[in-house]
Formats: sequence, structure tokens, C-alpha cells
Amino acid sequence: MSSRPGAAWPLVAVFTAGYVASYLLPTVVGRLSAHLGLSPAQAGLVGSALLLSSAGAGFALAGRVERFGARTPARAGLILAAVGYGCAALAGSVPLVVLGVMVGGFGSGTATAVAASGIAARRDPHRTSSLGLLTVSATAGVLYLTIPHLGGGHRLPFAAIALVALLVWPATARLDGARTAEETSSPITGRLPHRRSGLVLAGGMLVWSMAQNALWGVSSRIGLDQAGLSEVTVGAVFAAALGAGLLGVTGAGLLGARLGRAVPIGLGTVVIAASIVLSSSARDLGSFATGEIMWNTVYPVVLSYLIGLAASLDIRGRWAVLAGSASSIGVACGPLLGSVLSEEAGYPAMGLILGAATLLVAAPVTAVALHTGGRPLVPGSVRRRGGAPAALLAATTGGLSGAVPKLGSPEQAVTELRVRRRRLVRSAIRTAGPDGGSGQSNAYASTSAR
Repeated sequence: MSSRPGAAWPLVAVFTAGYVASYLLPTVVGRLSAHLGLSPAQAGLVGSALLLSSAGAGFALAGRVERFGARTPARAGLILAAVGYGCAALAGSVPLVVLGVMVGGFGSGTATAVAASGIAARRDPHRTSSLGLLTVSATAGVLYLTIPHLGGGHRLPFAAIALVALLVWPATARLDGARTAEETSSPITGRLPHRRSGLVLAGGMLVWSMAQNALWGVSSRIGLDQAGLSEVTVGAVFAAALGAGLLGVTGAGLLGARLGRAVPIGLGTVVIAASIVLSSSARDLGSFATGEIMWNTVYPVVLSYLIGLAASLDIRGRWAVLAGSASSIGVACGPLLGSVLSEEAGYPAMGLILGAATLLVAAPVTAVALHTGGRPLVPGSVRRRGGAPAALLAATTGGLSGAVPKLGSPEQAVTELRVRRRRLVRSAIRTAGPDGGSGQSNAYASTSAR
């Protein structure tokens, strides 16, 4: 990706197209079960196939997006998503639906990988990822309010995902194109940095996402079967929950890094575990809505900090893509795990198991956040990876973001000398005569001498 990324909105649009399929997973699984004659476990397996295909695309593209440029793989992913989900919407047999789902899932994963790489290269990855989650939550909320009133069997959710991919297509014109050989030969190469922290984070996100989506994949069935609600009511609860998620993500974007990453990740995961237990044991509208709204409020907040944490480990976005793909594997296994646990042990026992797994994974992931920059940032602090101070110093020294000189090093001394020289140049220009001739020419001569 370019060292000076442009506008964030094209990345946010591609991020939305890549993530919307997983956000619509409950209605996809529920309608496959209700309208294609699949059992809950079989429908969950189809959802898992979609997300496994998405994860496969992420692993295949990790570290390769900058070689191809963002525009070409993003367009390829959107085409695959539109064609795959469109075919799944038109198909009437299970094998064709599964084939379309896997093609569409690969397209979704490609779009997500492009967005993750671009977000990692930005000065504030957390803010951009929060904006992406805000947009996808709003899109999914609108669809949850609309789809239950339109019928359409299993076809409508797939058609909606394909339509989102087509609507995002124009935004790819603003993404970077393929890079030349000289631009591709970046000095930021070699082994992945922070390998131990990255592996712990990727493994933690796999388990964390598995637990979340085990609940999300069967939430529709909990509302319909255990709480005795109608599909319209369940859709309204989901829309309200996603609306609360918008508020949560907005708050996270405003809060930024003031508390670091460790506190939101650790405390948020504890709240998520309690929400899982409450939602899975719900037997009426009040408890079901409370659990789903509380869970959807905190879940995207923690996810935005996890994405930002992964992006901070490598400016090239490799850990962002790898951790995101590991998360996609967990997401893929979630619906099947939730279906099997709910059939074998019941929804309340499933909630206790998933809540315990969520709490267990909170400790190592929070430790990574503490170890790699989860402490609160103070104004003017120097960070070794990314962030506005790092980007500012890198621009001053003519280096790359992320290669910040150490305090007290010769590089920092050179930086200070250059800043002082620039101040002297500005002072000379201001004190020049009315015509500004000699003062400006001397200033330009001093500048060119550097």
C-alpha cells in the first residue's frame, strides 16, 4: 500500500462489502433451515463453508495485496461476491447453493483482506476500523428491518449481500493500482515482526470469534424456538441491537486510544461473556432483547480494538490479514459449534460453555495488548509502530512510518537540527525586505543545500 494513504471511505466501503455476509449469518442460517429443509446443524455447516472460504482468501492474500495493488483484488473480490451470492439466491438445490456460497465467501474474504491491509497502513488504524464497523452495522441493521417483511425464502439474504457488493464497486476507483517494481521494493520486508504476540493474538481471536458466532449463528433460533417470538420481532430485536452497536462503535471511535487497548479488550470481553449467558437462557422478549442488545453494543467495540491491535504489529498489514483470517476460521466454526451444542445440550448450557471460553481467552489477548502498546497514550509520546506521532516523525526525517528514531540517538539529533533549520528559514523569510527578494532566495538556497 502507499506510504501516504488517501481517503478512508473507499476502504470502509470495501470493508463493509466483505463483512456484511457474516453480519447476516443468523438470517442466512435460519432461512436455509426453514426453506431448504436443512436441519439446524446442516444449515450451520453451510454458513461455516461460507466463512471458511472467506478465511482461505485472507490467508492466500496475506502480505500480497501491496504487490498487486488494492484496486485489482478488491474488484475481483466484489465480482466473486456478486456472482457467488447471486447464484446462491437463484439456485433451488442445496449443492448449487453451497457452491455459490463458497464462491461468494471467497470474494468476501478477498475484499476483507484488501480493506485490512489498507487500514493497517493508515496513521490511525483504530479509527478507520471503527468507521468500517459502524458502516457495516448500519447496513446490516437496515437489512434486518427490511428482509423479514419481504419474504423471499433463502433467496433474499443472498441477493442483498450481492447487491451490497455491486453498490461498493464504484468506490474501488479510488484505491491504489498496481505498483511498479521500484515501488514494490520496500525496505519493510523479511520476517513478520512480533511473531509471538501475533500468534497469541491470532489464536485468541480464533477462539474469541468462534464463541461469538456460535451464539450469533443460533440467535434467530433462540428467539423463535425458546423465547417464542415471531420472525418480525426477532428481526426488530436484531436491528435494535445493531443500532446499539452503532452507538458503541461511535463511542469507541471518540474514545480512541485514551485508555489504551488492554482495558477495552479485557473489560469488554467480560461483559460479552455475561451477555452470551443471558441471551442463550432467554425465554421471553425482555431477556432476549437485553442480552442481544448488550452483546451487540460491546462486541464491535472490542473487535475494533482487536483489529487496531493486529494492525499495529506490522505496517504492511500482514498481521492484520492473518489475525483477521484466523478470526474468520473461528467465525466459520461458530455456527456449526452453536448448532451442535444447542442440539446436544440445549441453549442455556451452550451459553455457559461459550461464556467460559470467552473468559478464558480474555487473559492472553489482554496481555498482548499490554505488551505491544495497550497502555494509554500521552500527547507527544513516541511510538515505535504507527500512530500519529510516529507518522509525524517519519515525515520529518524522510523515513517510513513505523521507523521512528530512538530517543537520544544520532537520528533524533539530526531530526532536531533539521527542525531548527526550518525555523531559521521561516524567520529569515519574515525578516526579509518589502520585496522579499534576498531573504527568500537565501532561504531557498538553504533549503536546497539540505
